[in-house]
Amino acid sequence: MRILVTDGMDASAVAKLRADGFEVVEQFYEPDELGAALREFDVVIIRSATKIKEPQIDAAKGGKLKVIIRAGVGVDNIAVKYAEENGFVVKNTPRASSNAVAELAIALLFACARNISIAGHTMREQKWEKKAYSKGFEVSGKVVGVIGYGRIGQMVGQKCQALGASVLSYVNRHKPEGCECETMKFVSPDEVYSQSDIIILCAPGGAKPLVDAESIAKMKDGVVIINVSRGSNVDEAALLEALNSGKVKAAGIDVWLSEKDPNWELAAHPAVACMPHVGAGTKEAQKRIGAELVDIIEAL
Repeated sequence: MRILVTDGMDASAVAKLRADGFEVVEQFYEPDELGAALREFDVVIIRSATKIKEPQIDAAKGGKLKVIIRAGVGVDNIAVKYAEENGFVVKNTPRASSNAVAELAIALLFACARNISIAGHTMREQKWEKKAYSKGFEVSGKVVGVIGYGRIGQMVGQKCQALGASVLSYVNRHKPEGCECETMKFVSPDEVYSQSDIIILCAPGGAKPLVDAESIAKMKDGVVIINVSRGSNVDEAALLEALNSGKVKAAGIDVWLSEKDPNWELAAHPAVACMPHVGAGTKEAQKRIGAELVDIIEAL
């Protein structure tokens, strides 16, 4: 079996696959070259940089390719339904990176709470602005609205509760069992928006942003917004306007509407703590992802 790895993979997992007798090729292809290349492989493993959409799937049809695997949680860089309709199997690794993403959400929250990003920047400019950045806030005692209460959302909720916050969330379908308690309640969407001091986005991307001008208007003045989910979940222009007006006190952002051309004005805002989509970027998570990939391939 030939396996193409386009965006990198944990070295120990690659070694294990090769020891099992699989041929593993690590190479990135540009979008217009990828489809034809896929015809020569049985399995392709991608992360976030590679996109397999309708053109790549059409070009790959009739070749060797059988399985598309996303090394991570979200699969919105794959045309999943179209791939499956054309006979390809699509899989992902939903468990491996959950804790890493949840920890980054908390890191961004603390960066917002204590002005860590902008204060650190001014220190590097040799400016001592203690008075300007001594007006932070504590997470303990706050209400945190976690939108999306799957694996990552639940881990974020648990960590927030451990810090002394109470958690609100809502679900469109089935409530996860064993989550509700004195410090965690499922409520309506409007209650999450209106009652939360902090809102953390952990939901898959949808048809419209979860944070836009309409939803921001429902939020408390001085709300803090953290996005570790999908860039499409935030109307970046509306968020920037709300930061400039003071309606939103601060924002922590790891995911962007465009990764080729991020909203640099939003990233440069002094009340924004930002990262270049590194939610799963820990050694531990990458090893877990690699191990999960090996399990998937060995089970084919």
